[in-house]
Amino acid sequence: MDISFFDHAKILVTGASGLIGKAIVTKLLSEGSGSAEVYALVRDEGKARRVFSRLPQERLHYLVGDMCELKAENLGIHYIIHGASKTASREFIDEPVEVIRTSILGTERLLEFARANPVKGFVYLSSMEVYGTPLTDEKVTEQSATNLDTMHVRSSYPESKRLSECLCAAYASEYSVPAKVVRLTQTFGCGVDYNDGRVFAEFARCAIEGRDIVLKTKGETKRCYLDVSDAVDAILTVLAYGKSGEAYNAANEESYCSVYELAEMVAREFGRGKVKVRIEDYGDAEKLGYAKTLKMNLSAAKLRELGWSPQISLKATFDSMICDMKKQFIEQTRKNP
Repeated sequence: MDISFFDHAKILVTGASGLIGKAIVTKLLSEGSGSAEVYALVRDEGKARRVFSRLPQERLHYLVGDMCELKAENLGIHYIIHGASKTASREFIDEPVEVIRTSILGTERLLEFARANPVKGFVYLSSMEVYGTPLTDEKVTEQSATNLDTMHVRSSYPESKRLSECLCAAYASEYSVPAKVVRLTQTFGCGVDYNDGRVFAEFARCAIEGRDIVLKTKGETKRCYLDVSDAVDAILTVLAYGKSGEAYNAANEESYCSVYELAEMVAREFGRGKVKVRIEDYGDAEKLGYAKTLKMNLSAAKLRELGWSPQISLKATFDSMICDMKKQFIEQTRKNP
């Protein structure tokens, strides 16, 4: 993605201090002609200033507060990237009401903000989970159906994503807000926090610490993955060239594999011969927040038609993430010997 497209633009980013948000803000302020301005919506300004301390502060503006209470005032914003949401699996089970409220109310508020400005482009970051639990290796396109169970508590996350997508389509149709949706597969890479609770981070920690990778399921779920830098390019591509009222899958189709195969790859490539993969029976894994066993073979053909293609392999993604996490581990060890 040629970042010069956004020269002289003002871009609002929600979820700016998260993994993808940080990468978006960094790219927008580090590349191009040096004229783009970013408005970062954050809850903790002190944390955000530490995270973005090396970026040009004169082009970075902090909007501090709850996105659900964002005032729909005209700040001259040209583009909005809405990436804020609750993403911890345990929250989907333990705090489903809050997950739904945050998603729906936050998205409505951002769409109202877009309507008030008005903006040239709006992208909502959704999830592959809107497709439910596909049971075959058949390609999943943007037109694929879902088999989500609305009475299953964990559906708080994917169902709220689905309704947020519908809100985007509704605002695009009724109010001409140029809203588009990016359905991201599981995304990670350099910048993942060492203590991140998701499975890919645990695999990386095991490789760094020389521990066996212990799976809490048989690892039969299959999905595609995506490097965070490729995800940023996908998001910006849709923001710039995507069609209003449309959704786009974002995934590296060549990375499609099972969780068990992923664990084996990490142990083999990064475990230095010390790491093995073991399966231990933890009973009902869904109670821990894990989705049902599925086969999410996303098609990114529609996004590729806009000129996007992933550049980073799955192995290279783990390589960069593990290198970055090692630095964090060393720093943590120095602080807490």
